[in-house]
Amino acid sequence: QEHNRTVREGPTPAGEDRRDGTRIAGRMDPHDGEPAADELPPPPPLPPNVVPIIAEDAAAASESEPPPPPPPSKPAKPRRHIMARPPNGLGKKGQPIQLLANHYKVSVKPSEEFFNHYYVNLKYEDDTPVDSKGIGRKVLDKLQHTYHSELADKDFAYDGEKSLFTIGALPQINNEFIVVLEDIGSGKTAAGSPGGNNGSPGGGDQKRVRRPYQAKTFKVELNFAATIPMAAIGHAIRGQESEHSLEALRVLDIILRQHSAKQGCLLVRQSFFHNNPSSFVDLGGGVMGCRGFHSSFRGTQSGLSLNIDVSTTMIVKPGPVIDFLLANQKVDHPDKIDWQKAKRALKNLRIKTTPANSEFKIVGLSERNCNEQMFPLRRRNGDTTETVEITVYDYFVKNRGIELRYSGNLPCINAGRPKRPTYFPVELCTLVPLQRYTKALSTMQRTSLVEKSRQKPHERMSTLNDALKRSNYDADPMLKACGIQIAQNFTQIEGRVLPAPKLKAGNGEEFFARNGRWNIARKKLIRTSSVKRWSVVNFSARCDLRGLVQDLKRVATGMGLEYEDPHTVIEESPSLRRAPVARRVEEMFAQIKAKLPGAPLFLLCLLPERKNCEVYGPWKKKCLADFGIVTQCLAPQRVNDQYLSNLLLKINAKLGGLNTLLQIEAARAIPIVGKVPTIILGMDVSHGQPGQSDRPSIAAVVSSREWPLISKYRATVHTQSPKQEMMASLFKPRGTEDDGLIRESLIDFYTSSGKRKPDQVIIFRDGVSESQFTQVINIELEQIIEACKCLDDKWEPKFTVIVAQKNHHTRFFQTNSPENVPPGTVVDKQVCHPKNFDFYMCAHAGMIGTSRPTHYHVLHDEIGFSGDELQEFVHSLSYVYQRSTTAISVAAPIAYAHLAAAQVGTFMKFDDMSDTSSSQGGGHTSVGSAPVPELPRLHEKVRSSMFFC
Repeated sequence: QEHNRTVREGPTPAGEDRRDGTRIAGRMDPHDGEPAADELPPPPPLPPNVVPIIAEDAAAASESEPPPPPPPSKPAKPRRHIMARPPNGLGKKGQPIQLLANHYKVSVKPSEEFFNHYYVNLKYEDDTPVDSKGIGRKVLDKLQHTYHSELADKDFAYDGEKSLFTIGALPQINNEFIVVLEDIGSGKTAAGSPGGNNGSPGGGDQKRVRRPYQAKTFKVELNFAATIPMAAIGHAIRGQESEHSLEALRVLDIILRQHSAKQGCLLVRQSFFHNNPSSFVDLGGGVMGCRGFHSSFRGTQSGLSLNIDVSTTMIVKPGPVIDFLLANQKVDHPDKIDWQKAKRALKNLRIKTTPANSEFKIVGLSERNCNEQMFPLRRRNGDTTETVEITVYDYFVKNRGIELRYSGNLPCINAGRPKRPTYFPVELCTLVPLQRYTKALSTMQRTSLVEKSRQKPHERMSTLNDALKRSNYDADPMLKACGIQIAQNFTQIEGRVLPAPKLKAGNGEEFFARNGRWNIARKKLIRTSSVKRWSVVNFSARCDLRGLVQDLKRVATGMGLEYEDPHTVIEESPSLRRAPVARRVEEMFAQIKAKLPGAPLFLLCLLPERKNCEVYGPWKKKCLADFGIVTQCLAPQRVNDQYLSNLLLKINAKLGGLNTLLQIEAARAIPIVGKVPTIILGMDVSHGQPGQSDRPSIAAVVSSREWPLISKYRATVHTQSPKQEMMASLFKPRGTEDDGLIRESLIDFYTSSGKRKPDQVIIFRDGVSESQFTQVINIELEQIIEACKCLDDKWEPKFTVIVAQKNHHTRFFQTNSPENVPPGTVVDKQVCHPKNFDFYMCAHAGMIGTSRPTHYHVLHDEIGFSGDELQEFVHSLSYVYQRSTTAISVAAPIAYAHLAAAQVGTFMKFDDMSDTSSSQGGGHTSVGSAPVPELPRLHEKVRSSMFFC
């Protein structure tokens, strides 16, 4: 126990520790918990023999010189704050419906206590910082066990990284402890491994094996950072958001994370995954879906609630490494494995080795096969030691007596350090459970995950109630000490079902959607385009082309489209099927130029695969950016009249037509929006998939045109730095000009709406978290205002900013039906924000799984919508989506922005920008990095079309 004694420092002068601690807490970086250095640095040291000038002397010395004039500065703009719910912000319209929400009410006893926040500094014995993830919890658990009396028997809430919270103060302000962990799976080189202390792969002689080779000594510093009154939990419940109230809720969430960590769960933010094989689903390729639970505290109108929901993540299939590689590469024998791919897939994964059952982290593979890879083995020979070169294979087979059946001709797993490798034959290595798979899933894997993880509403309710019982939160000592009690039943709430808007088709026909959907069969489209001067191109898809063209003509004529026969059908030469994709597209365009009398207005393109066809992106770029030709792709596998009807909806919209309108839109009677010129913007930023973290993010702005319509849109798309969520190109001054995304939208609105400027701008922003709301209204909105001023300095439209969130965990269930909530369900009471202007809406009919409502947050509203007006307007925008005959789950401008970003993103190939492992996405910072490649600009012929439809 001698080395386990507390190392104490001398007393700190009164008040000093508090200033230090408060500075650390106030400057906490959200990413890594380190204090951020945004204070002034200390002055540089004086050179020798220099006498500093006293400030008064300096001022006197310069009295003879006139002071320089202050630089002109713009007055600081007042910072915008998220608006509160107005007095008329709760809706009343619609049919009342009784619902249950997956929020469990939480009672909190009033307390005068404080959470004390400590900054955790973990170091090895030689004072180098601990960089390996996951070790912190083991160290802090051991610290609490070893020093419970010195810590006054206090319980911790530890976030696993840099922050630790206690209720009430620890006995000392700054605490330093020595902690020894034995047999830790750190991935450090063990003595007794090739390149280790005695150079043997599996652990040396038996006497050495029994000693704690992997014992590690840690220094732990707990430095006081700040206090948070527990009364701040009450402020969060009442919507009085401050740094303290948000921190207090964060502490409660950290307690939930710690509770699950102690049960051995994989933690992914606020989602927890148990090592329970019944929760795993095989997705193929060595990847499994793992079902777990999201759990977090939220302040709502009815008080504090615990939001529990089903959550799914991807994990690497546990078991023998060789089985994972065979499945991952879809081969049936180890000889067929591509070991370069294997090296990328295995990097950073954790393994257990037999027979020692020690845990390591994979750093790579050996350069040679197991029966060729040499290492120096030190042997005792009496009183002396000698070093001999031996292969890894011979060491295990001859020295350790372990039979190796197939590893001899395969590379070894390297689980050591860069200059000190540790080699193990592949067949002695097993992947440990619950390791996240963070690369992009294939289309098949994604489809399989969705199919296997969906649950009907009543199944989900049962699963969640079971999850709460099994979690046993009431037994958690920290939650008990906070005076928290959690109800055992879902929260009962009241929602409303808004009626579907009346729609209008061609020939003046008006109709209502039924259960969120309508049938276009035997109806004419309201504004039809002409399908003329067009051709069909076929990239080796197998189908009856003549029959397809005839069927398309028959269905198009029935929908009222003016339809000419195609000029020609161009087939790809069979010799090009395996050619590089760029050449295939070039050759196709060479044929188009040779066989057509002039540039076509439309090209129907047949592709051999439905998803992820390599021709798609280059073909779209060639048509839309280089030539300005509208194009529609299809993979003709299951073609029937319904399929062709849906295809023609897209073709009609792309060529400038409209399929259906809202009846009030056709009659120019939309409340508020139809009275004065109003532009609707949909904004979204799409990022690279997991494993593509160096891929530029793509920002899209979709804008309405031809006011008073709210069904017709155009899109502008730019690239920006990877993983950057805030839009960087809304206003982009270059000299006196603006090259941003908004300018084009405003000019197009003006020219397409009878030369009227919009007096109202309604902005729908997708994909931002609550922590970024103030940035949206202070950075993005400011850029949009600047873009307006750049066009006309005196122009002052009114702005409304609405954020739509789909990535949340609130779900609604009917009290008296196993079905999903009906389309048009809106909720703005009980489970919404206690102060802000927000509501949940399920505009769509959930046919499979459990419906996910969209959570709309009104951040800023100069137009002055009431709750009813805004909810009806948003509901209407779910019925103007031209690609389908259903109400969609989110306002159409947002869906279009997502489509535009995704489609234009395929123009550029980013495949070679990332080389990451299965378990860890590659990092990227834009500081000092290569410039972000710009997307090609759309041709002026299609720039204002709904090319993304």
